[in-house]
Amino acid sequence: MPTAAAPIISSVQKLVLYETRARYFLVGSNHAETKYRVLKIDRTEPKDLVVIDDRHVYTQQEVRELLGRLDLGNRTKMGQKGSSGLFRAVSAFGVVGFVRFLEGYYIVLITKRRKMADIGGHAIYKIEDTNMIYIPNDSVRITHPDEARYLRIFQNVDLSSNFYFSYSYDLSHSLQYNLTVLRMPLEMLKSEPTQARQESFDIFEDEGLITQGGSGVFGICSEPYMKYVWNGELLDIIKNTVHRDWLLYIIHGFCGQSKLLIYGRPVYVTLIARRSSKFAGTRFLKRGANCEGDVANEVETEQILCDASVMSFTAGSYSSYVQVRGSVPLYWSQDISTMMPKPPITLDQADPFAHVAALHFDQMLQRFGSPIIILNLVKEREKRKHERILSEELVAAVTYLNQFLPPEHTIVYIPWDMAKYTKSKLCNVLDRLNVIAESVVKKTGFFVNRPDSYCSILRPDEKLFEELYEDHGDTLSLQYGGSQLVHRVKTYRKIAPWTQHSKDIMQTLSRYYSNAFSDADRQDSINLFLGVFHPTEGKPHLWELPTDFYLHHKNTMRLLPTRRSYTYWWTPEVIKHLPLPYDEVICAANLKKLVVKKFHRYEEEIDIHNEFFRPYELSSFDDTFCLAMTSSARDFMPKTVGIDPSPFTVRKPDETGKSVLGNKSNREEAILQRKTAASAPPPPSEEAVSSSSEDDSGTDREDEGSVSQRSTPVKMTDTGDGAKVTENMVQPMKEVYGINLSDGLSEEDFSIYSRFVQLGQSQHKQDRGSQQLCSRHSDGVIKLTPISAFSQDNIYEVQPPRVDRKSTEIFQAHIQASQGTMQPLGREDTFMFREYIRNRYL
Repeated sequence: MPTAAAPIISSVQKLVLYETRARYFLVGSNHAETKYRVLKIDRTEPKDLVVIDDRHVYTQQEVRELLGRLDLGNRTKMGQKGSSGLFRAVSAFGVVGFVRFLEGYYIVLITKRRKMADIGGHAIYKIEDTNMIYIPNDSVRITHPDEARYLRIFQNVDLSSNFYFSYSYDLSHSLQYNLTVLRMPLEMLKSEPTQARQESFDIFEDEGLITQGGSGVFGICSEPYMKYVWNGELLDIIKNTVHRDWLLYIIHGFCGQSKLLIYGRPVYVTLIARRSSKFAGTRFLKRGANCEGDVANEVETEQILCDASVMSFTAGSYSSYVQVRGSVPLYWSQDISTMMPKPPITLDQADPFAHVAALHFDQMLQRFGSPIIILNLVKEREKRKHERILSEELVAAVTYLNQFLPPEHTIVYIPWDMAKYTKSKLCNVLDRLNVIAESVVKKTGFFVNRPDSYCSILRPDEKLFEELYEDHGDTLSLQYGGSQLVHRVKTYRKIAPWTQHSKDIMQTLSRYYSNAFSDADRQDSINLFLGVFHPTEGKPHLWELPTDFYLHHKNTMRLLPTRRSYTYWWTPEVIKHLPLPYDEVICAANLKKLVVKKFHRYEEEIDIHNEFFRPYELSSFDDTFCLAMTSSARDFMPKTVGIDPSPFTVRKPDETGKSVLGNKSNREEAILQRKTAASAPPPPSEEAVSSSSEDDSGTDREDEGSVSQRSTPVKMTDTGDGAKVTENMVQPMKEVYGINLSDGLSEEDFSIYSRFVQLGQSQHKQDRGSQQLCSRHSDGVIKLTPISAFSQDNIYEVQPPRVDRKSTEIFQAHIQASQGTMQPLGREDTFMFREYIRNRYL
């Protein structure tokens, strides 16, 4: 039975900022515009931020009346008409946060978004554009000469470049964590009503649910994992004063999704990369780890597979696998002042007891559990020590830490010199990586939310995963190193053309230029955006600092608490629950991170069906996200079909799949042709054309643009003698769809198709004992007798029938056979095998 818990959907998805001389009024509503909240922002304070949230939920009529009263009360003269006292400043989709430099506060709003992925009906959006608005009005503004420079540095962090958010899905946590929270026992949820009470003024909330049938559902909202949140500092000032729906946390990294068809069933492949906001920076300026165990440029990549035919976290099938990339957890750096392609590596501090590595791996154990497997790809053999310095120190640190851990939870270290194997002609790099990956997955396992799942090997010629991961690598490489990937999959397969090698050289030069000249400015922008540096009057400015080392290492400015034990280097609570991650353990500390509230079953805050399908608005199939998604179905389409497989689209003779995919205007034209074809009248006859008067030619000429868009299959052309000649512009069916539908189907093909339709309609197993009762009809269709029924089948859940013992034994034998364990042959099997050998070879 599914648990009565669901993620809470934010009720602030559409925002409008209204302006008066003394106030800003930020009005937020859910997507259906049935519930509203209002924030009041004071504009009379020159340097302080005053935000008031009454936490009241308004209806649409109440908001209109409120705005009307504000408009009337802010006019210059009472009763004056023709001038407004309330101005609409901007429309938005979320609040990034508030920031202040040397003058007053700014508010950063998301003004444009684009849907990038869908996980169980929960949409993930990419920020496309933002607007930064200064809050204090001109009459109280105190100007500062360096304010404009700080503003330019802050805006160098392009929020329209790979920043993502969701109104209902926690992007800072993994899928495993989000689904584990929803599966929490109801007894634990009922014992945590305190936080829900703090946000609700309805003291009869639970009683109302009971009187209306008791169909209550627990809504759960978890605190984000702040390590992967990039606007946490911008929202910190209002975190404790406004309702949680106003807090929209964003991540930075990559998000891509493609559709994979498995026997016609859609499976969504999602790739999410989260960049850490701790010790973040550019390639050479941030190396190693800080004093708190946060490594430079850490990226958590999660691959999610889900059955797109079932849109539910409880009834759907989901799996995910998480891997983390980060710098070596040591105190080390590289000096870029030497202007060398490979600056020398320097160990900044001696750490004989691996203190910083212990802090880092303690974080890993708390978030992921055990085992932790390290795959080290740096060089091991060099003429002059460079990367090998880090390998030797890392081996010593892991060896030291492992001697105190329980044997079953020790850290696994796998060294593999990737550069050495790449240069070798006798070794295939990807084949060797596949062997390592397979052994790693067998040790760690991967998350699956259903016990009845199964594994399958991907087709060797499937390019969908490769393209998705290359986009992922290009995006992160641009953020981190200033260029796209230097080495791609084709490079390691050693099948890359010479043009690819020249591109690799250009990417190397681009990365060198970025590291040498632009990385310092980018690092300043990141430090200012993440709140690592706070501008203060009377102190050195950001551009005047000789280094930002002390900003990221807090122990250089103040004494930190007592150091941990050199032997018991882990958190006591973490080691007790291994191999499970402590973050997913049900305990009092983790329950405090959850917001639990009870809702009616069909309330909008937990109704993901309405949130996804939005039955209250007009939708166009051509604009739906699932149709625009990259799909493996294109590999099976004829070339002339392209991106639009509709039979109502007119196709040009020179149109191929690649040309349609590469030209956006072709797709829009195809959609327009299909829309107009449905409403276009039939082509006129010769009599109607010849009888039309010359007086009507003027009006026809005005509508020539619209008529030309109609997808009529006959084109009228004028000849010298005025006769009308018809030219057939329709391509043969064989060229378009690969089959000639005008030819009648053979009797055998029609019989196969009829059986397929019959199987699809029944969707039940056939009883072997009743096979004799089944008779063949004259048309060749097998009549199937249903032997099972779904005991519960609705839009929320489907309870499948139980599998009998014989079928279970056959399935278990099949699994054991795939693992190399063969079942003893029975008498019938031996007799059948002998007959096969006799007929085949004798």
